[in-house]
Amino acid sequence: MTITPIHLDRFHWYDYKRYSFSLGLKTFAGTYLSGHTASEYEPATKRMVVRGGMTEQVRTVYAKIAAILEGAGLGYGDVVRIVEYVRAQDIERYADAAAVRRELFGEKQPVVNSVVVKSLLRPDAFIEIEVTAVFAPGTVPSTVFLPSILPLDDQGNVVGAGDVVLQTHAVYERAARMLSALGLGLDRVVKIATYMTPPAASHYHNTARVWRERLGPVFPTSVEIVMPRLLHPQAMVQCDFIAAREMPTAVDPGWKRYGGIACSPAVRAGKVLYISGQAAVDATTGQVLHEGDIVAQAEYIYGNVLQLVRTAGGAPHHLVKTIEYVTSASLDRYREVGALRSKMLEEPRPASTGLISEKLLSDGLLINVDALAVLD
Repeated sequence: MTITPIHLDRFHWYDYKRYSFSLGLKTFAGTYLSGHTASEYEPATKRMVVRGGMTEQVRTVYAKIAAILEGAGLGYGDVVRIVEYVRAQDIERYADAAAVRRELFGEKQPVVNSVVVKSLLRPDAFIEIEVTAVFAPGTVPSTVFLPSILPLDDQGNVVGAGDVVLQTHAVYERAARMLSALGLGLDRVVKIATYMTPPAASHYHNTARVWRERLGPVFPTSVEIVMPRLLHPQAMVQCDFIAAREMPTAVDPGWKRYGGIACSPAVRAGKVLYISGQAAVDATTGQVLHEGDIVAQAEYIYGNVLQLVRTAGGAPHHLVKTIEYVTSASLDRYREVGALRSKMLEEPRPASTGLISEKLLSDGLLINVDALAVLD
């Protein structure tokens, strides 16, 4: 079987089998783990709790990750990418998290993406962490991850203060240099996650020319999320780039909305299918659908995600990872999305991370889903 779930006889922190996601999935393209906080089940109160300050929480999260990796026959040394989602209000304590990570991973430090979020689904959690590892010890993944890139010069000073276009130029220029050092170009970029501040969101459309000037001929997939702030207080935009050593090809069901924008609905590189962030937006008109109803929006979104997987020659069970960005206004019904996932997605269900964003790019949107599939 191409995709196998990571099963543990005992997961100390909670009964993971009750949820609509896998702890992790192992594929020949890599091993993908769900995002984890320091939450654990407390039998005395029969509820999930989060204990400790930043350092204690990070150690708990990485203990979970170590247990899951061990279940896949892997260890910390096999991790190639870490994404740490830290609450905006806890950013001053983020150095404590980085210190724990450096200690645990020693000489073999993976690529790190650091994302500041509005808040986490577990309200007492300071940080949520997800990792990507290799398929087996000693193997080399075809996917290339770059660390988070902010618009900073070589001295760490912000470039183009107050100008999101200049800052985007600076970010792309640094990405090009980093890829060049690896023998690759921007033409091999398959996914860009762009995080921006609220002031940047209103002018973000002006950055489209940067995409058109620097990317292609196959435009990568993208996801754009508004967060309250970024790691540098003067940064308006941050990008996390994923590239592939294989030449990418676009996957498009014929959705007219993508004809006028510089990104692809999906891109295939080798056996990996990268999917642009999907929202409840009409594929032809771009109009927001099902305003105020997160469950209806999620059903529409997952229908589109599965259509992209099928267009690429895959099936629902090839979906291996999802990140759900939701707004605060949607939280009262967000639990219902889990039931929807259980109904629409096949076993083994994908690894998943859920995050709360400041807002989404269009008014009326409550959820955006960033997905990944591995094909036969």
